[in-house]
Formats: sequence, C-alpha cells, structure tokens
Amino acid sequence: MQLEQIAKQVIELSKKAGDFIRQERKTFNSDKIEYKGLNDLVSYVDKTAEGIIVAGLEKILPESGFITEEKTSSKIAEQYNWIIDPLDGTTNFIHGVPVFSVSIALKEYDELVLGVVYEINQDECFYGWKGSPAYLNGKEIKVSQAPKIADSLIATGFPYYNFEKQAQYMDLLTHLMKNCHGIRRLGSAATDLAYTAAGRFDAFYEYNLNSWDVAAGIVIVKQAGGYVVNFSGGDEVMDSRELLATNGRITDEMLEVIKQHFA
Repeated sequence: MQLEQIAKQVIELSKKAGDFIRQERKTFNSDKIEYKGLNDLVSYVDKTAEGIIVAGLEKILPESGFITEEKTSSKIAEQYNWIIDPLDGTTNFIHGVPVFSVSIALKEYDELVLGVVYEINQDECFYGWKGSPAYLNGKEIKVSQAPKIADSLIATGFPYYNFEKQAQYMDLLTHLMKNCHGIRRLGSAATDLAYTAAGRFDAFYEYNLNSWDVAAGIVIVKQAGGYVVNFSGGDEVMDSRELLATNGRITDEMLEVIKQHFA
C-alpha cells in the first residue's frame, strides 16, 4: 500500500469536507441543533460532512470499512478501517467559536497507519503516515523540546456528560495550573493533538474520549516524535478512553502528577 499517495487523496478530501463546513457556518442557526445525549450536540452539517468523507474514502480504498461518529456507514472490514470525526468541535461550531477540525485516520488491522487533521478556520492541515515525518501544510513538524512541566504549555478538555471523576480531574487541573506556563482548552481534541505534534503545546491530556476524536491525532503526534499513552503509561489509549500525548521529555513527570491527583 502506498500510504503517501493515499494521504494526498485524504488531505484533499478533508479540505473538501472542510470547505462545506466553512460555508455552512455562515448561515447556520441554532434551530438546526440536535441532541444525541446530555450536552452531546450534532447537526446536519456533521452528518453531511461525514457522508462526503465516507463516499470519498470508498473510492480511495474500496475494500475498507468505517468507524464513524455519526454512523454514516456500519461496514467493518477485516484489514482496513477508517476512523472518522467529520467535525471535531461541534459545540464550538454551533456557537461560532472558530476552532473545529476534520479528523480522518486509517487503521490496518489493529495499527493506526495514517492520520489527517484539517483545522478548518486556520486552513492548516496536519498529517502523517507510518514511516513518514509529520507535516503541516507540506512542512515537516516536530514536537517541542520543553524538558519539564514548569516549562510547558499544556492542553486539556473537560467532560461534558460523565462527571464521576470531576473532583479528581479538577484537583489535577489545579496542580498543573500552578506548575506550568498555562492550561488551554480549545474544545477539539483533534486540534489539541495536532498542536502538540507541531510543538505549540507540550502535552495534552483528557479522558472519556472516543476513537474518532483522537485516532488521526495519535498518528500525527507519534510521527512528530511525541509519545501517546494512557494514564497508566500503557499503549492502549482508545479502548481505555484515557489519553496523554507529550513531547516525550515530560511524559514521566506528567504520569506521576496524574497518578498523584487522578485515580
């Protein structure tokens, strides 16, 4: 499989979906919001964008299956499956906050081998594939060189429906707020991971995420030289629904802080 050639096609497809999303934002109103669950918002924009992506990917790799947020396709293949979030940052989109992304990853058996995150409003496309560097709009990117938390800008996200661990999470947040350059909460995990890959953030952590939120970003961070683990330091991230992405230099320190403040 020529992953580089596939990546080029996926990049163009992500931009096509992004163009649609960008145009719809101009006339979008709150009457078009639907609720999948508590604070879990969706609209026709998510669904239509996902349809565009699925149709395009079927042409690129006809034998592939799909794991999608909006359930546009239920086809699961043995070897190749795409993991898609057509609009990561739906709540931002609905409220007019200009941070939302298209996220597309390819999994071969159990291994993530390609990731594309297109941040629509900045027209920034982050991508990488197995064996490649990570790129931003054609230029190679790498994770930061920050040696410790005290030198770091850290990103996170907040749970919006599962609040069982909220007190512990806030304890962890409070500790980091006092001991790093700052905490950022953009509202799009795909964007957070892409920014970590590009060295804008030194680490990103969050729990209760879905595979489509993070799959593409995981690939890009790793290809940029970063580390992605769960809160116990293990490699299984998507099933554990715990994610810590770092520049590699502050991984151990972050895991120790997480262990101390978040069970």
